[in-house]
Amino acid sequence: MIDVNQLRRGVSFTFNDNLYKVTEYSHSKPGRGKATIKVSVKDLRSGSNVVLSFTSGDRVEDIRLEKQTYQFLYDDGQFYVFMDTSSYEQKQVAHVVLEEDAAFLRDNMELELLEYEGEILDYILPKSMEFDVVEAENAVAGDTATGATKEVITETGLKVKTPLFINVGDRIKVNTETREYITRV
Repeated sequence: MIDVNQLRRGVSFTFNDNLYKVTEYSHSKPGRGKATIKVSVKDLRSGSNVVLSFTSGDRVEDIRLEKQTYQFLYDDGQFYVFMDTSSYEQKQVAHVVLEEDAAFLRDNMELELLEYEGEILDYILPKSMEFDVVEAENAVAGDTATGATKEVITETGLKVKTPLFINVGDRIKVNTETREYITRV
């Protein structure tokens, strides 16, 4: 059990028989009374986002997720299929686990998956990844003075705002947390 004051972004815990991961945390102390802790959490099983409120002194059950490296194989339409590189055992991960971050998945890439009691509930993406640009708008002469950007599409379908000089065939580095362009590689 941990005190709710110890909840921070990325901490996983159980509450009312649900598994949650903290996405945002705020602490407010009124003039009188106990402090209020509000946490935005993601339900690790359903993928839904919820805001929970606690008062100072409340306790929740923290959980430890086991981290293991898996290799992405393919998407079968209902599940993403990963392989344990040491035992060659295959695991299926529901689409709700990866949601919009599925655009970062590439064939044979290694990804750290987090398990709880044999069930894969979460993942850790690398901080940045490189992608090939397959679709890009043409830049218009005269737009460069304003620091304009354009949207490009990578080989995985990821849409990224980039500077105007990025063209089809270029390789770009993208921050996976913010989905922002970092540099041309």
